[in-house]
Amino acid sequence: MQNSLVSILIPVKNTEKFLEECLDSILKQEYENWEVLAIDDSSSDSSLAILKSYAKKNTKIKVYSNSGTGIIDALRLAYAKSNGNLITRMDSDDIMPSNKLSVMVNNLLQYGKGHIATGKVKYFSKEGISNGYDRYEKWLNNLTEKATNFNEIYKECVIPSPCWMVYKEDFEDSGAFFSNRYPEDYDLTFRFYEKGLKVIPCSEMLHYWRDYTTRTSRTSEHYAANYFIDLKMHYFLQLDYNPNRPLTLWGAGNKGKEIAKILNKKNIPFSWHCDNRKKIGKEIYGKLLEHFNTIADLENPQCIITVANDDEQNKIKNFFTEKNKQQAKDYFIFC
Repeated sequence: MQNSLVSILIPVKNTEKFLEECLDSILKQEYENWEVLAIDDSSSDSSLAILKSYAKKNTKIKVYSNSGTGIIDALRLAYAKSNGNLITRMDSDDIMPSNKLSVMVNNLLQYGKGHIATGKVKYFSKEGISNGYDRYEKWLNNLTEKATNFNEIYKECVIPSPCWMVYKEDFEDSGAFFSNRYPEDYDLTFRFYEKGLKVIPCSEMLHYWRDYTTRTSRTSEHYAANYFIDLKMHYFLQLDYNPNRPLTLWGAGNKGKEIAKILNKKNIPFSWHCDNRKKIGKEIYGKLLEHFNTIADLENPQCIITVANDDEQNKIKNFFTEKNKQQAKDYFIFC
């Protein structure tokens, strides 16, 4: 196991501007027992030619054309062609620091099966990083350093898609890439959570995440907000919702309304609460909005939080802490 083969799965589509830099960063890895399974997803630029030129020079780089359509099919094919007992994913427009694989492999060997190796990430862009991405980076890295990622899984994707590594057996047990749900990285994260995998704490920067206006997560419909809400609710109702406990919804903004629609459609009873004086006492979708203090009158409730403001979230956390309630058990932050 000290020389475990790492399979690096890379879907590729029209990233000719960045692909060589990505592949060069893999070639510079301190840990040398790896293979690349690069799947060209019908690129219209020179991506496939670049992949083939690298494959000619290094037999550890294996190139295939997607037999299906889209990133999920590409990832399935990459995994089907893999031989490693350790599995990781890389994005073709990103960069690995030279110690990335060695740190992840060593962490997995130390902690064993049933764990996920990850690391801190750093966004970079010629145009500069937006405030939203900067906040996401800091939030994600803080979770990773303490290995508390799954505590906030309903807020946002807590395992960066190009910065994780697991044992093949754990990957198989989690459903690999057999799911058709988008966003595929967030769906996989939920399945890691479902199978009880534990995150290994890591304080090292292990991935440079490139941002640009045409990246898939900015342009594809599969990464739109409605997909995230549907995915979160699918897994919440499957994994954490307890129908024997009163369900409450805190927040009446757009996300709160979308979740209320889902709950109504599924005929799941819930009470709706907020701290907005203009909304308290009014009805939305046939539900009366109550003051959040009335949550304390319920016996052992579960609460979905859809308040986005950080300061307000901290107040809400304090509200539940004072009542000896725990995050990820009694209340779940959804934004």
